[in-house]
Amino acid sequence: MLRIGVDVGGTKIEAVALNEQGQERGRKRLDTPRGDYDATLAVIRGLVRELEFIAGGPSRIGVGHPGWIVPATGLVARANSTWMNGRPFGRDLTAALDRECRFTNDANCLAISEATDGAAAGKRVVFGVILGTGVGGGVVIDGRVIDGANGIGGEWGHNPLPWPKDDERPGDPCFCGKSGCIEQWLSGPALARDHQRATGQTLTGRDIVAEAEAGDAAAEATMARYEERLARSLATVLNVIDPDAIVLGGGLGQIARLYKNVPPQFAHWTFSDHNVTPVLRPRHGDSSGVRGAAQLWAPA
Repeated sequence: MLRIGVDVGGTKIEAVALNEQGQERGRKRLDTPRGDYDATLAVIRGLVRELEFIAGGPSRIGVGHPGWIVPATGLVARANSTWMNGRPFGRDLTAALDRECRFTNDANCLAISEATDGAAAGKRVVFGVILGTGVGGGVVIDGRVIDGANGIGGEWGHNPLPWPKDDERPGDPCFCGKSGCIEQWLSGPALARDHQRATGQTLTGRDIVAEAEAGDAAAEATMARYEERLARSLATVLNVIDPDAIVLGGGLGQIARLYKNVPPQFAHWTFSDHNVTPVLRPRHGDSSGVRGAAQLWAPA
Protein backbone atom coordinates (compact mmCIF):
# COMPACT_ATOMS: atom_id res chain seq x y z
CA MET A 1 0.00 0.00 0.00
CA LEU A 2 1.10 3.56 -0.67
CA ARG A 3 2.33 5.76 2.15
CA ILE A 4 1.56 9.46 1.91
CA GLY A 5 3.44 11.92 4.05
CA VAL A 6 2.15 15.42 4.68
CA ASP A 7 4.38 18.21 6.02
CA VAL A 8 2.31 21.06 7.43
CA GLY A 9 4.45 24.20 7.56
CA GLY A 10 3.80 27.83 8.28
CA THR A 11 4.20 28.84 4.63
CA LYS A 12 3.61 25.64 2.65
CA ILE A 13 1.95 22.26 2.93
CA GLU A 14 3.72 19.50 1.02
CA ALA A 15 2.71 15.92 0.41
CA VAL A 16 4.60 12.97 -1.07
CA ALA A 17 3.53 9.43 -1.98
CA LEU A 18 6.02 6.59 -1.45
CA ASN A 19 5.66 2.99 -2.52
CA GLU A 20 6.64 0.00 -0.40
CA GLN A 21 10.28 0.38 -1.46
CA GLY A 22 10.40 4.04 -0.41
CA GLN A 23 10.41 5.27 -4.02
CA GLU A 24 8.56 8.48 -4.77
CA ARG A 25 5.37 8.11 -6.76
CA GLY A 26 4.11 11.67 -6.59
CA ARG A 27 4.62 15.01 -4.87
CA LYS A 28 2.72 18.29 -4.58
CA ARG A 29 3.13 21.50 -2.59
CA LEU A 30 0.63 24.29 -1.90
CA ASP A 31 0.72 27.51 0.09
CA THR A 32 -0.52 27.23 3.66
CA PRO A 33 -3.80 29.13 4.20
CA ARG A 34 -2.34 31.06 7.11
CA GLY A 35 -4.76 31.83 9.92
CA ASP A 36 -7.49 29.51 8.58
CA TYR A 37 -7.75 26.17 10.38
CA ASP A 38 -10.61 24.75 8.32
CA ALA A 39 -8.88 25.69 5.07
CA THR A 40 -5.71 23.97 6.31
CA LEU A 41 -7.66 20.73 6.76
CA ALA A 42 -9.20 21.16 3.31
CA VAL A 43 -5.80 21.65 1.64
CA ILE A 44 -4.45 18.47 3.25
CA ARG A 45 -7.52 16.48 2.23
CA GLY A 46 -7.19 17.73 -1.34
CA LEU A 47 -3.48 16.89 -1.53
CA VAL A 48 -4.08 13.34 -0.28
CA ARG A 49 -6.86 12.74 -2.80
CA GLU A 50 -4.77 14.12 -5.67
CA LEU A 51 -1.74 11.99 -4.82
CA GLU A 52 -3.84 8.86 -4.45
CA PHE A 53 -5.24 9.55 -7.93
CA ILE A 54 -1.76 10.16 -9.39
CA ALA A 55 -0.18 7.16 -7.68
CA GLY A 56 -3.15 4.90 -8.28
CA GLY A 57 -4.23 3.50 -4.96
CA PRO A 58 -5.34 3.97 -1.35
CA SER A 59 -2.75 5.02 1.19
CA ARG A 60 -1.70 5.18 4.79
CA ILE A 61 -1.25 8.77 5.97
CA GLY A 62 1.48 10.22 8.17
CA VAL A 63 1.48 13.89 9.11
CA GLY A 64 4.23 16.16 10.38
CA HIS A 65 2.94 19.33 11.99
CA PRO A 66 4.17 22.28 14.04
CA GLY A 67 3.99 22.11 17.83
CA TRP A 68 2.73 18.88 19.33
CA ILE A 69 -0.53 17.11 20.08
CA VAL A 70 -0.96 16.90 23.86
CA PRO A 71 -1.70 13.25 24.70
CA ALA A 72 -4.10 14.09 27.53
CA THR A 73 -6.33 16.38 25.45
CA GLY A 74 -5.63 15.67 21.79
CA LEU A 75 -5.19 19.41 21.21
CA VAL A 76 -2.29 21.09 19.40
CA ALA A 77 -0.04 23.19 21.65
CA ARG A 78 2.90 25.55 21.19
CA ALA A 79 2.70 25.64 17.39
CA ASN A 80 4.26 28.59 15.56
CA SER A 81 1.27 28.22 13.22
CA THR A 82 -0.87 29.70 15.98
CA TRP A 83 -4.24 29.10 14.28
CA MET A 84 -3.73 25.38 14.99
CA ASN A 85 -3.21 25.81 18.73
CA GLY A 86 -6.02 24.50 20.89
CA ARG A 87 -7.59 22.60 17.99
CA PRO A 88 -8.11 18.80 17.84
CA PHE A 89 -6.07 18.53 14.64
CA GLY A 90 -5.51 14.79 14.84
CA ARG A 91 -9.16 13.97 15.39
CA ASP A 92 -10.36 16.46 12.78
CA LEU A 93 -7.99 15.30 10.05
CA THR A 94 -8.67 11.64 10.78
CA ALA A 95 -12.38 12.36 10.36
CA ALA A 96 -11.81 14.42 7.19
CA LEU A 97 -9.80 11.60 5.58
CA ASP A 98 -11.96 8.83 7.07
CA ARG A 99 -9.01 6.66 8.08
CA GLU A 100 -6.39 6.26 10.76
CA CYS A 101 -3.54 8.75 10.48
CA ARG A 102 -0.27 8.99 12.37
CA PHE A 103 1.02 12.32 13.64
CA THR A 104 4.24 13.78 14.97
CA ASN A 105 6.04 17.11 14.85
CA ASP A 106 8.21 18.28 11.97
CA ALA A 107 11.54 17.73 13.75
CA ASN A 108 10.63 14.12 14.46
CA CYS A 109 9.87 13.70 10.76
CA LEU A 110 13.34 14.96 9.84
CA ALA A 111 14.90 12.56 12.35
CA ILE A 112 13.00 9.46 11.22
CA SER A 113 13.64 10.22 7.54
CA GLU A 114 17.38 10.63 7.97
CA ALA A 115 17.62 7.63 10.32
CA THR A 116 15.70 5.38 7.91
CA ASP A 117 17.37 5.97 4.55
CA GLY A 118 19.18 9.27 4.91
CA ALA A 119 22.48 10.57 6.23
CA ALA A 120 22.18 8.64 9.53
CA ALA A 121 20.94 5.35 8.10
CA GLY A 122 22.27 2.47 10.18
CA LYS A 123 22.83 4.62 13.28
CA ARG A 124 21.03 3.45 16.41
CA VAL A 125 20.43 6.78 18.19
CA VAL A 126 19.83 9.84 15.98
CA PHE A 127 19.08 13.42 17.00
CA GLY A 128 17.47 15.47 14.25
CA VAL A 129 17.63 19.26 14.52
CA ILE A 130 15.52 21.94 12.88
CA LEU A 131 17.30 25.30 12.60
CA GLY A 132 14.90 27.60 10.83
CA THR A 133 12.15 30.02 11.75
CA GLY A 134 12.08 28.06 15.00
CA VAL A 135 14.37 25.50 16.62
CA GLY A 136 13.17 21.95 17.15
CA GLY A 137 14.54 18.49 17.65
CA GLY A 138 13.59 14.86 17.40
CA VAL A 139 15.01 11.64 18.81
CA VAL A 140 14.96 8.32 16.96
CA ILE A 141 16.16 5.12 18.65
CA ASP A 142 16.28 1.84 16.73
CA GLY A 143 14.16 3.37 13.97
CA ARG A 144 11.41 4.60 16.30
CA VAL A 145 10.54 8.20 17.15
CA ILE A 146 10.64 8.89 20.88
CA ASP A 147 7.70 11.22 21.50
CA GLY A 148 7.85 10.77 25.27
CA ALA A 149 5.12 10.56 27.90
CA ASN A 150 4.14 14.20 27.37
CA GLY A 151 4.67 14.32 23.62
CA ILE A 152 7.64 16.71 23.85
CA GLY A 153 10.61 14.39 23.29
CA GLY A 154 13.51 16.23 21.67
CA GLU A 155 12.20 19.77 22.25
CA TRP A 156 15.63 21.17 23.08
CA GLY A 157 14.78 24.57 21.54
CA HIS A 158 12.78 25.47 24.63
CA ASN A 159 15.52 24.77 27.12
CA PRO A 160 17.53 27.83 28.17
CA LEU A 161 20.78 28.62 26.40
CA PRO A 162 23.35 26.71 28.47
CA TRP A 163 26.30 28.33 30.23
CA PRO A 164 25.03 31.87 29.44
CA LYS A 165 27.43 34.77 29.49
CA ASP A 166 26.60 38.01 31.26
CA ASP A 167 25.58 39.74 28.04
CA GLU A 168 23.29 36.81 27.14
CA ARG A 169 21.08 37.19 30.21
CA PRO A 170 18.09 37.17 30.37
CA GLY A 171 17.72 36.65 26.62
CA ASP A 172 14.86 37.60 24.34
CA PRO A 173 11.29 36.60 25.20
CA CYS A 174 10.03 33.46 23.49
CA PHE A 175 6.53 32.70 22.22
CA CYS A 176 6.43 29.83 24.75
CA GLY A 177 6.29 32.40 27.57
CA LYS A 178 9.87 32.06 28.82
CA SER A 179 12.95 34.12 28.00
CA GLY A 180 16.38 33.07 26.80
CA CYS A 181 15.29 29.84 25.11
CA ILE A 182 17.73 28.23 22.70
CA GLU A 183 15.26 29.08 19.93
CA GLN A 184 15.80 32.76 20.67
CA TRP A 185 19.53 32.36 19.98
CA LEU A 186 19.71 29.80 17.16
CA SER A 187 16.70 30.42 14.89
CA GLY A 188 17.03 32.37 11.66
CA PRO A 189 15.36 35.50 13.12
CA ALA A 190 17.62 35.20 16.18
CA LEU A 191 20.75 35.20 14.01
CA ALA A 192 19.55 38.38 12.31
CA ARG A 193 18.73 40.04 15.66
CA ASP A 194 22.14 39.18 17.08
CA HIS A 195 23.88 40.74 14.10
CA GLN A 196 21.69 43.85 14.33
CA ARG A 197 22.46 44.28 18.03
CA ALA A 198 26.19 43.98 17.39
CA THR A 199 26.43 46.12 14.25
CA GLY A 200 23.26 48.14 13.78
CA GLN A 201 22.84 46.45 10.38
CA THR A 202 19.60 44.74 9.39
CA LEU A 203 20.54 41.70 7.31
CA THR A 204 18.98 38.32 6.65
CA GLY A 205 20.74 35.19 7.80
CA ARG A 206 21.61 34.41 4.19
CA ASP A 207 23.23 37.83 3.81
CA ILE A 208 25.19 37.44 7.05
CA VAL A 209 26.63 34.13 5.86
CA ALA A 210 27.50 35.63 2.46
CA GLU A 211 29.25 38.61 4.02
CA ALA A 212 31.21 36.36 6.37
CA GLU A 213 32.33 34.28 3.39
CA ALA A 214 33.40 37.52 1.65
CA GLY A 215 35.63 38.42 4.58
CA ASP A 216 33.48 40.91 6.48
CA ALA A 217 34.80 40.94 10.06
CA ALA A 218 31.49 41.85 11.72
CA ALA A 219 29.58 39.09 9.91
CA GLU A 220 32.35 36.62 10.73
CA ALA A 221 32.06 37.55 14.42
CA THR A 222 28.29 37.00 14.28
CA MET A 223 28.75 33.56 12.74
CA ALA A 224 31.40 32.65 15.31
CA ARG A 225 29.00 33.55 18.12
CA TYR A 226 26.27 31.49 16.49
CA GLU A 227 28.52 28.46 16.10
CA GLU A 228 29.72 28.62 19.69
CA ARG A 229 26.13 28.85 20.97
CA LEU A 230 25.12 25.94 18.76
CA ALA A 231 28.02 23.88 20.14
CA ARG A 232 27.03 24.73 23.72
CA SER A 233 23.41 23.80 23.08
CA LEU A 234 24.14 20.53 21.29
CA ALA A 235 26.59 19.61 24.08
CA THR A 236 23.64 19.32 26.46
CA VAL A 237 22.05 16.81 24.07
CA LEU A 238 25.31 14.86 23.91
CA ASN A 239 25.46 14.80 27.71
CA VAL A 240 21.92 13.41 27.99
CA ILE A 241 21.44 10.93 25.13
CA ASP A 242 24.93 10.67 23.57
CA PRO A 243 23.56 10.11 20.03
CA ASP A 244 25.36 8.18 17.31
CA ALA A 245 24.64 11.02 14.86
CA ILE A 246 23.21 14.53 14.75
CA VAL A 247 21.52 15.73 11.55
CA LEU A 248 20.89 19.43 10.94
CA GLY A 249 17.81 20.47 8.99
CA GLY A 250 16.01 23.72 8.34
CA GLY A 251 17.27 26.73 6.44
CA LEU A 252 20.30 27.32 8.68
CA GLY A 253 21.18 23.63 8.43
CA GLN A 254 22.30 24.44 4.87
CA ILE A 255 25.19 26.60 6.14
CA ALA A 256 28.27 24.57 5.17
CA ARG A 257 30.63 26.05 7.75
CA LEU A 258 28.58 24.70 10.67
CA TYR A 259 29.67 21.15 9.88
CA LYS A 260 33.32 22.14 10.07
CA ASN A 261 33.28 24.62 12.93
CA VAL A 262 30.79 23.25 15.47
CA PRO A 263 31.90 19.65 16.24
CA PRO A 264 35.46 20.58 17.34
CA GLN A 265 33.91 22.77 20.07
CA PHE A 266 31.90 19.97 21.69
CA ALA A 267 34.74 18.75 23.87
CA HIS A 268 34.89 22.08 25.69
CA TRP A 269 31.29 21.68 26.86
CA THR A 270 30.57 17.95 27.16
CA PHE A 271 31.38 15.66 30.07
CA SER A 272 33.64 13.70 27.72
CA ASP A 273 36.72 15.41 26.32
CA HIS A 274 36.63 13.09 23.28
CA ASN A 275 33.60 13.20 21.00
CA VAL A 276 33.03 11.03 17.95
CA THR A 277 29.41 11.97 17.19
CA PRO A 278 29.24 13.30 13.62
CA VAL A 279 27.13 16.30 12.64
CA LEU A 280 25.62 15.49 9.26
CA ARG A 281 23.85 17.24 6.41
CA PRO A 282 20.40 15.76 5.66
CA ARG A 283 20.63 13.50 2.63
CA HIS A 284 17.09 14.37 1.59
CA GLY A 285 17.44 18.13 2.13
CA ASP A 286 14.17 19.96 2.66
CA SER A 287 12.30 16.81 1.59
CA SER A 288 13.27 15.00 4.79
CA GLY A 289 10.24 16.26 6.70
CA VAL A 290 7.63 15.07 4.25
CA ARG A 291 9.43 11.75 3.66
CA GLY A 292 9.66 11.20 7.41
CA ALA A 293 5.92 11.73 7.75
CA ALA A 294 5.31 8.96 5.22
CA GLN A 295 7.76 6.74 7.09
CA LEU A 296 5.66 6.92 10.24
CA TRP A 297 4.11 3.86 8.59
CA ALA A 298 6.60 1.04 8.11
CA PRO A 299 6.13 -0.86 4.84
CA ALA A 300 3.52 -3.59 5.27
